[in-house]
This record gives sequence, C-alpha cells and structure tokens, in this order.
Amino acid sequence: MPRKTLITHVLQRYWRLTRSLTMGTQGVIIDDKDRVLLVRHTYRPGWHFPGGGVEANETVIEALSRELQEEAGIVIDGEPELFGIYGNFTYFPSDHVALFVIRNWRQTVAPKPNREIAEHRFYAQDNLPSDLQPASERRLGEIFKGHRQEALW
Repeated sequence: MPRKTLITHVLQRYWRLTRSLTMGTQGVIIDDKDRVLLVRHTYRPGWHFPGGGVEANETVIEALSRELQEEAGIVIDGEPELFGIYGNFTYFPSDHVALFVIRNWRQTVAPKPNREIAEHRFYAQDNLPSDLQPASERRLGEIFKGHRQEALW
C-alpha cells in the first residue's frame, strides 16, 4: 500500500473513532385539525414525538418510516418535510435528531400498548399534556408559532 494511502486509511479509522455520530429521526404527525401525535414510552417519562434511531444501512427517511409504523401504525403518504436537524448531546456527545413535519399520512392500525409504547394520542395545540417533553414543546413553538429555530434539541 503506498504511503499516502496508508496514512489516509489510518486517519479515516481514527476520525471514525473520534468523530463518531449517532442519528435519530422524529416525526411531527399533524392531522386535519392541526392536532399532533404524541407517544408515551414505557422507559422514559413524558410525551414525545414518535421516532427513533437510524440503523446501519438505513436512510433517515427509512428509519422515520419504520419508527412511525412500529410506534403508531402510521404510514407516510408522499414526502415528509425536513423541518430541522438538531444536536442532542444530553446522552451522547455527537447525537443528532432529524425532525420531519408530516401532514400526509394514514394510520393503518392503532397499535396496542407494548413493551416500548405505553400509549399514543393526538393533542390539540391548546390542550397539550402537562408532562410534554420540553424539547417537543419547543419544536411545536417553532413549527406552529414561528419561534426562532434552535440548534440544540
């Protein structure tokens, strides 16, 4: 292996270890009454947007589609709108969340509570749950009230 190629190869491995990135995706599902779908997990408090991690060899859109189907029986019709990409460094130093707004969708099945999702429900903007996760509340302000979009989740 030529020296330049070897150095590049070693540096690429080093960068992969020191600059690793995790990626998640969440969807703001909006119905025809401008209500939003929220889920309550069994393993963490509060209400959140449905979504989850992007797996190896999976695009962000594929992960979004999979998570929405698994958590809420939602199938996206058309292209979801990328609203923003946020840094979420609370638990992982290089975690990011891609947030999509989805107005064209259908619910093929209303999932029953399971080991991951305790319940899911649509909420009106003026009647959000008191234990709505703060980042989700900030995102709703950005989407519906025109608040300045923040860089951090």
